[in-house]
Amino acid sequence: MASETTTRSGGMGAMGLLGVVFVTLKLLGITAVATWSWWWVTAPFWGGLAIALSIFLIAALCVGVAAVFSK
Repeated sequence: MASETTTRSGGMGAMGLLGVVFVTLKLLGITAVATWSWWWVTAPFWGGLAIALSIFLIAALCVGVAAVFSK
């Protein structure tokens, strides 16, 4: 008989938790977070995607430039 192991990952990660804390602090007007722009407050939610997209676009640009200059 084969033993099956199921691993489940769920819940909120560290960046999600940080985002919730920032939004809560801003809405309650607590600490310096209350003066931050909403872009910075919500950055933990979208920041990772923005960094990954930037890296992908830079890599694509480098490949494109290399292709042009290799001819």
